[in-house]
Amino acid sequence: MPSRPRAMVVMDRRSFDAHFDAKRMKRLADLADIHFPVWTDELDQPETRARLRDTEVLLTSWGAPALTEERLAHAPRLRAVFHCAGSVRGLVSDGVWRRRIRITSAADANAIPVAEYTLAATIFAGKKAPFLASDDQRAYEGWGTVIGYGDLSNFERTVGVVGFSRIGRRVVDLLRILDGTRVLVADPYADPAEVARSGATLVTLDELLPQVDVLSLHAPALEETRHLIGAAQLSALPDYATVINTARGSLVDQDALAAECAAGRLFAILDVVDPEPLPAASPLRNQTHVMITPHIAGSLGTEIGRLTDHALDELARWTADQPLHAEITAAHWALDRIA
Repeated sequence: MPSRPRAMVVMDRRSFDAHFDAKRMKRLADLADIHFPVWTDELDQPETRARLRDTEVLLTSWGAPALTEERLAHAPRLRAVFHCAGSVRGLVSDGVWRRRIRITSAADANAIPVAEYTLAATIFAGKKAPFLASDDQRAYEGWGTVIGYGDLSNFERTVGVVGFSRIGRRVVDLLRILDGTRVLVADPYADPAEVARSGATLVTLDELLPQVDVLSLHAPALEETRHLIGAAQLSALPDYATVINTARGSLVDQDALAAECAAGRLFAILDVVDPEPLPAASPLRNQTHVMITPHIAGSLGTEIGRLTDHALDELARWTADQPLHAEITAAHWALDRIA
């Protein structure tokens, strides 16, 4: 393996501008042999394919075209792809595994702001802050007295985490700052010993739901997880519980959630919905018991630089023949739990 492999950056223009400031472009140039234009958003034009013939490394992100069999055929020397974002599900193909091209993802770095957002949402849920703000203080009866919102507290509460994913694990860790908080985890794939070491308790979803003040979702969007939280699951939640979703909108039956929130029984903090954005006629819109943000929990602004740094760190390890820290293997891919 050469010390400075030939590299190309493949992503849309907006992503490239966010990922590569002057400092990070210099680091890339120190690590790899780059020829201008270093960036492209396509892999099909003759000029691009001519450059692709000698390319050994791709740095990819949002907007990168899929690495199909046809495109891989034009990259005979390609050995590694360092993805500067989270999921690579729309990027890689079976040909990647057959060619034994190494793939890494910055999903661990992207998990950081999502977990931080979830912690903030959990704290706000304890005090019902977003909902009281939108209620124009109609429920306010003087200091310390608010009716119709349950116990406004972040002490000795129970938080249910559905999905012990990389984000779910970070959320469990961050929740330790809340004094007296009990954390329950529901995930059929989780290692009970690992959950116990995190300070949480592994239970089934049916056991978790009736006990929680906050339900936080961190499961992958799969066919079998569609409407994982449906009408029956929502009805099992205690009165005044808050549903937090920073994973995927498809995990929740939104009509059932809208009905529970409209009735005043449940609350919701949603960073993801299905579809995005919600139609104007959606019953989730304009509810005092629902706060919706436009998919902002993941990396944005300067946080994107952390993803670039993660990918460049992996590139540095690869060129030095050191173990990669965030490699995605065919086995991970088969489990379909890498998002």
